[in-house]
Amino acid sequence: MTTVTTEAGAPFGAAPPSGDGAIVTEGLTKRFRGGQVAVDALDLSVPRGSVFGFLGPNGSGKTTTIRMLLGLIAPTAGEYAVLGLPQAQALPRVGALVEGPAFYPYLSGMANLLRFDAADPTAARGTARRRAAEALERVGLSAAAGKRFRNYSLGMRQRLAIAAALLGPRELLILDEPTNGLDPQGTREVRALVKEIAADGTTVFVSSHLLAEVEQMCTHAAIMRTGKLVAQGTIASLSGGRVARVRVETPDAADAGRVLGMLGLTDVLVQDGEVTAELGGHAPEAINATLVGEGVAVRGLAVVRPSLEDVFVRLTGEGFDVDG
Repeated sequence: MTTVTTEAGAPFGAAPPSGDGAIVTEGLTKRFRGGQVAVDALDLSVPRGSVFGFLGPNGSGKTTTIRMLLGLIAPTAGEYAVLGLPQAQALPRVGALVEGPAFYPYLSGMANLLRFDAADPTAARGTARRRAAEALERVGLSAAAGKRFRNYSLGMRQRLAIAAALLGPRELLILDEPTNGLDPQGTREVRALVKEIAADGTTVFVSSHLLAEVEQMCTHAAIMRTGKLVAQGTIASLSGGRVARVRVETPDAADAGRVLGMLGLTDVLVQDGEVTAELGGHAPEAINATLVGEGVAVRGLAVVRPSLEDVFVRLTGEGFDVDG
């Protein structure tokens, strides 16, 4: 448990956060001088073994939350636990990339990792080179170990930063905007790497403002808006907030609407050249067969499932970057 004090200096809270998650917070709050509340009473639960997307537009409190969890800044109020341990015991088991990689441009990837490792008082000096080589191999940079950092691509730089976070055995990896500024190839590289790390049993906590990235990468997510948590859960449960719909492209829109209503589909919307309805428990192939059997010319039929963007807009009434 991490004990938090109020601005007046008195202990805040006596009991640790409940639950056995990799990260658990209760009422976690950060108020800066001048009264700005960056994080407002955050109750977060990150399951062990998950790839957890911490989602929200820029300025929603994501990085401030991460900095509190890592002990870089002090909360104003609330409680939090990382790996269920006191902070001094938890941090050696946590790897982190916050606000982009920072390395010496004139040194190689290997030399940078060795410098990084030398600054860690808990690291075993005798195994530094072996661990650095293993970290480089894990992120796919073994062939570029002797290449100077300034000659790395953006994707390679992000992967080297992740390698630095993996120099020791980690139970939790915290990544703040790991695909920010990357081209599509670099984004795919980092996304694949995160999935591989999670498959090895490490919990990965990924902060991002890119909805599509979180949806492809993560098993769970939390959505932030102006410092407040508006939703959290599995990707499937968050997307389950809206029902799937069937969309039929047809020149016979009125007839198609009539057939969908006859089949018992609800919320049928007829437009020029297109009809949509809530799918419910109906099989799309059966809907298609019935439409054709009733003489409706079907140009296309698709099941449209809700995305995280749909969920965010429904919860907050606004959207943010989907593709970057």
